Amino acid sequence: MMKRRVVITGIGLITPLGLTTAANWDAAIHGRSGIGPITRFDTSQFGTRIAGEVKNFDPADFIEKKEIKKMDRFMHFAIAATEEALTDSSLKITPNNADRIGVVVGSGMGGLETLSHNENIFSQHGPGRVSAFFIPGCVINLAPGQISIRTGAKGPNFSPVSACATGTHSIGEAYHIVKRGDADAIISGGAESTITPLAIAGFSSMKALSTYNEQPEKASRPFDANRDGFVMSEGAGILILEELEHAKARGARVYAEIIGFGMNSDAYHIAAPVPDGSGAAKCMQLAFRSAGLQAEDVDYINAHGTSTPANDATETAAIKMAFGEHASKLMISSTKSMTGHLLGAAGSVETAFTALALYHQIIPPTINYETPDPACDLDYVPNQARKADIQVALSNSFGFGSTNACIALKRYEE
Repeated sequence: MMKRRVVITGIGLITPLGLTTAANWDAAIHGRSGIGPITRFDTSQFGTRIAGEVKNFDPADFIEKKEIKKMDRFMHFAIAATEEALTDSSLKITPNNADRIGVVVGSGMGGLETLSHNENIFSQHGPGRVSAFFIPGCVINLAPGQISIRTGAKGPNFSPVSACATGTHSIGEAYHIVKRGDADAIISGGAESTITPLAIAGFSSMKALSTYNEQPEKASRPFDANRDGFVMSEGAGILILEELEHAKARGARVYAEIIGFGMNSDAYHIAAPVPDGSGAAKCMQLAFRSAGLQAEDVDYINAHGTSTPANDATETAAIKMAFGEHASKLMISSTKSMTGHLLGAAGSVETAFTALALYHQIIPPTINYETPDPACDLDYVPNQARKADIQVALSNSFGFGSTNACIALKRYEE
């Protein structure tokens, strides 16, 4: 049987940087921040008062008005990003191919806003006032469910849920599904919308969030010595993964080829990475070795780079462990410096940025890198985008619960 190659033919992005892939890419390569004061609720009692909100998004542009209130905001993002990705790819779903097209879209926390809203209704008015759409409006796998219902895709349909690694796991699983022949194309990625009082309070109690409230655009500063926590953000990243011959037969544009995927566990802690970085290092090795590559073949890493003190030092140690002497030659950047942390959507957004970097041969920068940290001493492409010859790249995602995931991509060549 001929080896099946898997390529990315469509991208849809909704993040604090913009409502389209073009807007996101322009902001990323020009080093613009999407972080600002939280406007969706009163933050006066909160230690953290900043986030990466998606601005000027109107779900009515994508969803029938009577359906909007039946879904959580994370589903709105997933549906909208899917529409852009399908349009971008020119992939048409018809009765003839529907069984061969699937949807693998996850979320880290799902419909938290809908859950909180219905809990308030229950507390104030009793069980009889809870919406009949509460459950289907917040359950995570209703994101791919809604996408399949709306597009007619009848192939594999499910939601990975693995905290901050969700989007990467979704793409990795979609890659394997297409590669082994269970589908010809998969709509894949992640969506998240948890800028809510409860989520901000919870992450604040964990001391995980930045408190750069007076300078929001400076708050997400991965690998910088003065980093103090991540900035919560929202949005969605949806990619169309397609078998290469299927894509070529319809004349599709190819952004990049997915060539490997690694996943494992630190088996260490519910919220902290293993300090020596060994789990993340092994995960990166699994990704590039599954592609038949050596460490020296990798040019660029889109880092997990959360801007927390523990992650960034540990990820640096992991890269050194995985790549040895080649680590100092790698170009590394964290697009979270601009987008903030989209939790379950982070991995898919960052895989999209990695694919765009390969396609355009431009590496987005790590902005707000001002004070070097001795524990973070690699090339983080600081503050300005860089034109470079990039042939192979990785995208890292590490999540609560000791989970790690890494996608390997290469510049497309026939």
